Formats: sequence, C-alpha cells, structure tokens
Amino acid sequence: MLLPALGPTAPDQSAAIRVGDETASRLWLAEAAAGVAARISGAPAVAVWADATLATVAAVTGGLLAGVPVVPVSPDSGPLELDHILTDSGAALLLADRPPEHAVPVPVEPVRAAAGGRGGPPPEPSGTTPALILYTSGTTGPPKGTVLSRDAIAHDLDALAQAWAWTPDDVLVHGLPLYHVHGLVLGVLGALRTGCRLVHTGRPHPDRYAAAGGTLLFGVPTIWSRIAADPAAARALAAARLLVSGSAALPVPVFERLRELTGHRPVERYGMTETLITLSTRADGERSPGRVGLPLSGVGVRLVDDDGRPVPADGESIGELQVRGPTLFTGYLGRPDATAAAYTPDGWFRTGDVAILEPDGQYRIVGRASIDLISSGGYRIGAGEIEDALLSHPAVREAAVVGEPHPDLGQQIVAYVVGDPVPDQELIDFVATRLSRHKRPRRVHLVADLPRNQMGKVQKSRLLP
Repeated sequence: MLLPALGPTAPDQSAAIRVGDETASRLWLAEAAAGVAARISGAPAVAVWADATLATVAAVTGGLLAGVPVVPVSPDSGPLELDHILTDSGAALLLADRPPEHAVPVPVEPVRAAAGGRGGPPPEPSGTTPALILYTSGTTGPPKGTVLSRDAIAHDLDALAQAWAWTPDDVLVHGLPLYHVHGLVLGVLGALRTGCRLVHTGRPHPDRYAAAGGTLLFGVPTIWSRIAADPAAARALAAARLLVSGSAALPVPVFERLRELTGHRPVERYGMTETLITLSTRADGERSPGRVGLPLSGVGVRLVDDDGRPVPADGESIGELQVRGPTLFTGYLGRPDATAAAYTPDGWFRTGDVAILEPDGQYRIVGRASIDLISSGGYRIGAGEIEDALLSHPAVREAAVVGEPHPDLGQQIVAYVVGDPVPDQELIDFVATRLSRHKRPRRVHLVADLPRNQMGKVQKSRLLP
C-alpha cells in the first residue's frame, strides 16, 4: 500500500496533520480522500491547485487512492503555463477551493465538494500505475510532464526512511511548496507512508519552524540561511533529531552556522524530478559541507567523462552524474523522443549534473553541466567551489559564479556577489589564495540580489550575457 497511514488498520491520530492553522486527524483525511477518489474515479488525470492547505493534501491523496494521475499546479502559474499544463496532461478537471482568476480549459470543482462524497476506499492500484505528473521547465520549449509511478515513490520513501532513520515517532516539519518533489512527495507522502505526524508551517518563516516542535525538518538553502541568521529560531531547533537540506547546494557558511547554533550537522541530499532522491548523507553517518552522501538502497550511480569513461574517485575529477534504478520516472508524458534522449545507450539516465566522487565513496555536486561546469584555459572548473570560497569572505552574503565567453580562455570566470561594498580585486585575490589560481574570478559584479525561482534556486541563465 502506497499510503499505509490512511489504511483501515492504521491508528487514527488527532492533529496528525497540520497545514498552517488547519488541523486534521488521519481519519478525516482518509474519509475526505475517499470522497475525492469516488468523484474522480476513471478520469484520465486530475489537476490540483496546490496551495498550502489541507484541501490540497486531501485532493492529492484522493487521486492516489483512485489510481488517477495527479497533476499538481503551482498557484503562481501564469495563464500560458497553466493552460499548457492542463491541456498537455489531459486533466479532466481542476480541483481548487480557490481557483485561478482567469478562465482555464477544464472544469473547476472545489475540493470540499468532491471530498464530500461517499464510499469506501477503492482497491489499491498496481505499482506501475502513474501516481503524479510533475511539470519541469527545460532550457527550451514548454514544460514537460514527468510521470512518476507508485512503485518509484514507494521505493524512494522507504530508502529515505532507512537512510534518515525516519519512523512513526517523528514529527516532520516543513514549509515547502506542495507542487514539487521536495514538499509534496517527501514532505507529505513521506509522512503518510511512514505514519509520522506532519506540520506544514504554511510559510517557511524561521519562527514557525522554531515553534513547530519538529524532530525532522526539511528546508531549502534559502530557508536554512534565514534560520541561521535568526539565532533564537536556530537554537530552538537543537531538540530536533535531523535537519535536511535539498533542492540546491547548502552554502558552507550556512552549514557551519547551523552546526554552531543548533548542534546539528545538516543532512544534504541530491535528486531530480525524474529520479526522485538518489543520494544522501545518513542519519548515522558522516555529514560535512558540500557532500550529498552515498547512493540510496537499490539506486545505481556513476560518474563518466565526456567520452563515457568512469571518473576516478579522487575528490578532484569532474564527471557527469548518471543514475539507474527503481526510483526513476516512467517517461516524459507524450514525449517518447525526449524520454529516449534522456538515457545512455546502456540504460543510464543522464542527469545533466556534474559531480566529484570522493575516495570514501561520497559525492559532491558541482552543478549543471550546461552552466556550472566552466572550461577556462584548458581547465574544467566547478562553479560551486568558487562560490563557497567567496562565501567565506566576511563581506559576502550570496554568490553566483558563471562562465562567460572569452576569446582566449574559452570561458572566463565571472562572479555575481551580494554583500557589503568591497573592491573587486580583493575578492579575486581572496579566491586565488584559497583555490588554485586559475579558479579565481576574472570579473566581479556587486549586485543587490540574485535572480531565484520559487524554490530558491539561483537562475544563472539570467546572469549570462
């Protein structure tokens, strides 16, 4: 069973789920989800307006109970993006208590109305049934629908429970969006699979994390950076069991500040929509800044160079990260050519990310091959280590490094920095004294802020000329 916490033999638990100011028992959620399932049974797919509400949780779980693919939609979606997702996914309707302001190409029905139906839970769908269709933006063209099966989600959550010692005794706390893998699959379905309590803070404010009483807390670097900057909120997390960071690299200064204030070394993990989570440090293992750990149980990971040859585990050589195993997506919806192109001839998924393998078997993510791997003067340089070096300067609060075209070097290293005014040459020399000289930025731009997406990831493409 994908969600055993909603099964008929699972113990009901008052206040088992809290989203913002709304609280519900597991029995309420099971009944509401069964009502949604009865309403949408037989639909080819159903879209859910995935704002941070109990209604969203009920709508998503209802779709999973019915075996109907669920298409979570961001409440921030623009008209063109929303129309594309609803049309491309084949969704029969949009479940939304607070629908979009503009007209959409499918019927809109309040979740409350659908959840009011009657009938017991339907038979458990097969594991190969599509569970979610998550839309991801590529570098070109409209977003593609990534199809995730029930088996892929179940395997990934069980592997994470093993890696993080995640049990029904935990209280999971996060304030992440409910239309991405991190907030929805890990942050909601993970709680319903392990049987632990869930507290969604509504908004990811440091004081809400501090007041939630969590033992297991999920966040992205932007959230952890804000918590690290709020000593009172950070110290309140000392009683937690595990702090987990993902979706982007956690800056080394933030890692160290959290360790200082909370007594915890955060767990860092790596994954994609297409692969779910594939690498993670462990609850009982070594956790150090920049490392995303070891492959999860059942997951295969390899690093290869441009010619497809294995990259040595020397802590220096950079290669493309490739993955295979039971957590991988079924394919891009209606895009067989794109699905085939995402795999190597011998069946490994090309993540498009570059990484370094340490001698002890742990991985460090360098970034996207397309933008974070810089070829300068014959050297292959990862942007991440330069950003970490810049962040260790007391005047620097944020940093993003890109490679810009250069007539002699091929690419030159350029840094965009948020922080206190400081001479460019001081930062250039600062990096040169900490890393190899060829890794120093050739230019530094002081900016007011860095462009970010909804998950807090820096959008480096917007920094390129």
